[in-house]
Amino acid sequence: MMSKQPRIAVVGAGLGGAAATALLQKAGFTVDLYEQSPAFSRLGAGIHMGPNVLKIFRRIGIEQPLEQMASHPDFWFSRDAESGDYLSRIPLGDFARKEYGAAYVTVHRGDLQALQLEALQPGTLHFGKCLSGIEERDNDVELRFVDGTITHADIVIGADGINSRIREHLLGVEAPTYSGWVAHRALIRGEKLAKYNLTFEDCVKWWSEDRHLMVYYTTKRRDEYYYVSGVPHPAWDFKGSFIDSSREEMFATFANYHPIVQALIESSEQVTKWPLLNRKPLPLWSEGRMVLLGDACHPMKPHMAQGAAMAIEDAAMLARCLQETGLGDYRTAFQLYEANRKERASRVQAVSNANTFLRSQEDPAWVYGYDLYSQALKSENAA
Repeated sequence: MMSKQPRIAVVGAGLGGAAATALLQKAGFTVDLYEQSPAFSRLGAGIHMGPNVLKIFRRIGIEQPLEQMASHPDFWFSRDAESGDYLSRIPLGDFARKEYGAAYVTVHRGDLQALQLEALQPGTLHFGKCLSGIEERDNDVELRFVDGTITHADIVIGADGINSRIREHLLGVEAPTYSGWVAHRALIRGEKLAKYNLTFEDCVKWWSEDRHLMVYYTTKRRDEYYYVSGVPHPAWDFKGSFIDSSREEMFATFANYHPIVQALIESSEQVTKWPLLNRKPLPLWSEGRMVLLGDACHPMKPHMAQGAAMAIEDAAMLARCLQETGLGDYRTAFQLYEANRKERASRVQAVSNANTFLRSQEDPAWVYGYDLYSQALKSENAA
């Protein structure tokens, strides 16, 4: 009797899970991706993808399609909220291509996710798979879903976000903690801005003492402009991942901000408000046949625009380590993965949570110039 083909299950079809699936499939592994949502939809908001990620997308084969749809800012500007004075001008554009080895783009998260999912092998993405139970057995892991289906895999990758069921299985039930901050989010149709005699820059962060507003285009056509805030907020006591906000709340929250910001708020058709959640550093990234990546492992505030990037870097390093050891020695692969990701992910997490990145003129080469594939692998004992 022939032995079964070794299989990998990835739980969660977000940006990190999709990247892990694509990279592992390209490396020759048999991988299935399970997503609890019933279907794909263009939900979410804007997102930054720096050269550190574009170099990974090059391996997947989606770098050029992404560049064709995304916005290409020449600078990351930081500006004083009231005066509009420039606090920093961080060169991107052609500078990023030359110095960091790839482009810096901003894009709608849904458009990027659709591009990633198109790169997967046909029939390997399974929607409507909400995990109801998981059990590690002697030779595999059994995954049970709410729809009654059951599957088995040699290893399971938990890419299922801050409320990860895989993390919960490994470490027990523990709710994430509220950070004391919220993010207001809105997408503005580009045509709404045409009536103003103002300059709406491609990528700009407006700063005041205790809050900020990050603004950028999400398409190459510049027909969609997005903002996301970071604002202190009393204890979060609402159910769900977000609630509706309003222009009135935004005007009150950013009352003293520059006229450009006031015009953005006035142009907002729908504003939502999201709690920013944290978790304590995890005592482990893997156990047995299960391993975590992205927000399931090291959630961070979005203030550095690197949260999704870290999940994608995790995916690439995990795939690289599994290629190094083979699936039969997954324990060593998981140890290598943690040893080669923990320091960088923890540093980005700390800087992001501190909300200082690029507020003043600084060199971001340690973030954007990073090439995951050019790094020599540290020993698994280095974690």
